[in-house]
Amino acid sequence: MFYDGYHFWGMHLTWWFFWVLMLFWIFATPYDIPGQRSRKDTPLDILNRRLANGEIKNEEYLEKKKMLGIQ
Repeated sequence: MFYDGYHFWGMHLTWWFFWVLMLFWIFATPYDIPGQRSRKDTPLDILNRRLANGEIKNEEYLEKKKMLGIQ
């Protein structure tokens, strides 16, 4: 019915393998590869980084964390 020799729905089996591999590569690549997709930092991530770098003091950190609604 759909199988005509070595063709599946008009494409050779090698092309099906190629397109499945391409879709997997596009959607399953890790986010930390340079030049690829990257997740956005949350406000809490930025606040934690500022505290770790010494840009803000502990009191200011706790105040801003409370402003964000995080206990």
